[in-house]
Amino acid sequence: MFAAKLYPEQIDRWFPSDRQNHYTAQLIDRVGFTRRRAECFVRLWAYLFLKQQLEAGNVIEPPIGELSLPEGLIPCTHREAAALFYAREERGSERAAGMMLDKLAALHLLTKKFDGNTICVQINPLPDLKNAAKSEPELHFLSDAFNPRTDAIPVANFLARNYNWMNNNTATIPQHIARWLRTWAQGYSTGMRVLRRDDNRNAVGFSLFYPTAPESEGCFFQPPSQSLHLSSARETDPIKMAKPGDPNCTSVFIRSWAIDRPYNQTPQVCQLLADSQQTLAKMQADFPNLCDLYGLIFHPSYEPLIEALGFQKIGRDPQRSIYWVYLPIDRFLELDMTRVFLGKSSVISHH
Repeated sequence: MFAAKLYPEQIDRWFPSDRQNHYTAQLIDRVGFTRRRAECFVRLWAYLFLKQQLEAGNVIEPPIGELSLPEGLIPCTHREAAALFYAREERGSERAAGMMLDKLAALHLLTKKFDGNTICVQINPLPDLKNAAKSEPELHFLSDAFNPRTDAIPVANFLARNYNWMNNNTATIPQHIARWLRTWAQGYSTGMRVLRRDDNRNAVGFSLFYPTAPESEGCFFQPPSQSLHLSSARETDPIKMAKPGDPNCTSVFIRSWAIDRPYNQTPQVCQLLADSQQTLAKMQADFPNLCDLYGLIFHPSYEPLIEALGFQKIGRDPQRSIYWVYLPIDRFLELDMTRVFLGKSSVISHH
């Protein structure tokens, strides 16, 4: 019989990081969740589950792949919690671990009790997370045109989550984004594309390639914060759209390019990028002199992607950590996306 002993510092041996990430991804879009809180909760859940199983005499060999909810209250000291939460970094204090337990309790993920001698923790049931943790059929995705009637609200909601860290007034952002998406679709819909699940047709990825009017090209050489739009509540669009057939239109602005977090894996990234190449090729038929591709990077999670694609940084904002990037359209169209990301499991990190 395998005689196993569980130490909180060794939780990664028992429950590997790739499986932790699977569960963490189900949590990080919940209200009040940061990635750090989700990671701590998953590690605590795994530790208490394993601790209860081993103390009951059940034979378990590491690593395990799935979690079940432990039953009832289980002793867990602040020292154990600190070893769990800070094993991958400089050791945090037991007081900090206790504060994290309190935050998780405030989110109704766990119940924490102290009888004067022992701290006990109970993991509360999470039906949707429990179901998501089970094996699911393999998903397939299709590239499609953006439909302003059916896609505006779902796309606006996952785009709004990308901007949450920049704007505290998140309640109004999805409505603001949806209205502008529908407005831009009326002006030029060719540059607006989605990635859909093929089972329910829900949009889980979105790209918006925006033909820029010549009089707005100067925005790409000014501080980027002056051109933020979807992440703000401003009513006037700082960058004007060019009209199809304009021979003086040479620039495309990547107004949006995002995949919802649960689906943000390399195969989906490559699929949406390949569709982006086809979209730009179609746009060249409407704007024969297109040659410049600009983007605005507002989150460090996109840096690995833009570096892999060969974009250059051309202008950083003096007051905010955002910057313009540039790539000739001809070079973007020449890229073999599968080769660019060969062997990479993820090209956009989650922060």
